[in-house]
Amino acid sequence: MYEMSPARKKDARARQRMARAQERMDRAQERMDEELRRAQEQMDRAQGRVDEAHDEVDATRPMIWMREEPSSRRPTHTRAEIAAAAIEIADAEGFDAVSMRRVAAKLGAGTMTLYHYVANKDELVTLMFDAVMAEVLVPEEALAGDWRAAMARIALSSREAFRNHRWIFDRMGDGRPGPNAMRHFEQSLQAVSTLDLSPQERFELISLVDDYVFGYALREVQELEEHRRGWPPEVLEYFQREIDTGDYPLIRGFLGDDADAGVERVVDHLAKEGRFERGLTRLLDGIEAGLPKTS
Repeated sequence: MYEMSPARKKDARARQRMARAQERMDRAQERMDEELRRAQEQMDRAQGRVDEAHDEVDATRPMIWMREEPSSRRPTHTRAEIAAAAIEIADAEGFDAVSMRRVAAKLGAGTMTLYHYVANKDELVTLMFDAVMAEVLVPEEALAGDWRAAMARIALSSREAFRNHRWIFDRMGDGRPGPNAMRHFEQSLQAVSTLDLSPQERFELISLVDDYVFGYALREVQELEEHRRGWPPEVLEYFQREIDTGDYPLIRGFLGDDADAGVERVVDHLAKEGRFERGLTRLLDGIEAGLPKTS
């Protein structure tokens, strides 16, 4: 019968001790992870109660823009810095990652300290939206030319801001209008102020351009997500089967006989630079064609 040498027996015992130690470490790690998870849940619940309490206390508080920023000889933070920190988190991780706690940590402050500047998360969102609207504003000299050039510049600036902060479409309508939104509206009205139109007609013109910008930017977000996920094979198989029936001759003429290759061509076309500008030009052409003729 084979018998291990003393050296091999020693090595086997050492391995067993290491395995048992590893098991104990794994169990300890699992317990630590579970404790951390429970602690995080408790912190989240506590933070939720704090937020609810602030919401109740601040129900009658004037809107943030109606209140002066907290002042001292050397204030630790500003609303602009708070908004910038929140936007940086949203840009990197999505809007759902934004919380009062995360923003406070990014600023190196305590969560309760942040409430000295921002009453609740609704006000934080309001600051974020107004900071994005600051990126939409155009230089005053851009408004000095004709209405088409001015509206085109505003549209391009708006699209660029939405492209840089795609999360904004997840919370559209949550933020309350602020000073930069007011300035944007003022600039839009200034852009069309020389046209011989009624105030309602000018507003409709501005709305048409806004609708195009919002719609295009939202479609870009959807296309980006579709491109990231890719088309599932079963969807492409369905397209191919339907095209092969002959019931959709125009779609077949557009996509070709190979649905997979046809979809790829469509995706490539949608991603081409200049498509936004071409669509904007056509929209402005149509608007201009309907304006009153000047003698």
